[in-house]
Amino acid sequence: MRRQEGHLMSILQECFPLANGKPIPKIGFGTWQIPDGDQAYQAILAALASGYRLIDTAQAYGNEASVGRAMRDSGVPREEIFVTSKLPAEIKDHEEVQASFEATMKALDLAYVDLYLIHAPWPWAQMGADFSTQNKAIWRVFERIYASARAEAIGVSNFDVDHLQSILNGCLVDPMVNQIKFFIGHTQKEISSFCRDHAIQIEGYSPLATGAILNNPAIRDMAIRYEKSVAQMCIRYVSQKDVVALPKSTHAARILENADVDFAISDEDMAYLDGLTETVGGNHGPKMTSRHTLSLKAAGSWAGALIPRAKHRRSR
Repeated sequence: MRRQEGHLMSILQECFPLANGKPIPKIGFGTWQIPDGDQAYQAILAALASGYRLIDTAQAYGNEASVGRAMRDSGVPREEIFVTSKLPAEIKDHEEVQASFEATMKALDLAYVDLYLIHAPWPWAQMGADFSTQNKAIWRVFERIYASARAEAIGVSNFDVDHLQSILNGCLVDPMVNQIKFFIGHTQKEISSFCRDHAIQIEGYSPLATGAILNNPAIRDMAIRYEKSVAQMCIRYVSQKDVVALPKSTHAARILENADVDFAISDEDMAYLDGLTETVGGNHGPKMTSRHTLSLKAAGSWAGALIPRAKHRRSR
């Protein structure tokens, strides 16, 4: 890991450029399912102390107040932190958007957010329903919020190609981000390709498949060879796909571990991981070649310590 002015210099300081030129950190800290109050506050303080500079929250998470308080108490200058929040999926009336945004800003107690997203193309209870007309009207409000500079970038979450194309048809400002579920074996290739072609940065939530991927034997064997944890392999993979990775934990040691991904997965191993399917089910992809295997003798006694037990990790 590189050092700069006595501090660790890592991938946490590296960024992707959004379409408007604003840099977004390559690794962020997710706060989904972290309850508001001391648990969220302490987790965010730990993340910022570990070097994370992207904090992802949402009004629906109910922890925006703790996010804002931890940011202010961290000692990290506001301009060094990239904070994201989201319009609740249930809001599909454009006349309610501004009020919801104001509620978010009040909870965060910030002058601006770095990124504001439409949380989903439909209310969760109506998943798959067509809200394209409503989303277009909502996007016009988002464009006004962006013009006010109170959101320095705007985007969407959980949008597929049709949802994105609907917004792109006639908008003044293109979505700059699409935050989607993204992990080894679930890279949503059609959406990813469309986003790349339209300069829409992908953010990947659940890079650890909410912990379900941590027992995958193929990834575990590769992690042993790299002397890394399964979580670190998964997060590094997402980053090498030019996707912003948003791991989550409430444990300080794991928060730090998830950020320790200053290594490179080889092109051959990336291609192998690309070929894995159903990584959280019974089928874990193509058979490993000898290049991708490591004997237990070669692995040594440290292997068990490197591979965290899923039951002890609650990660996204």
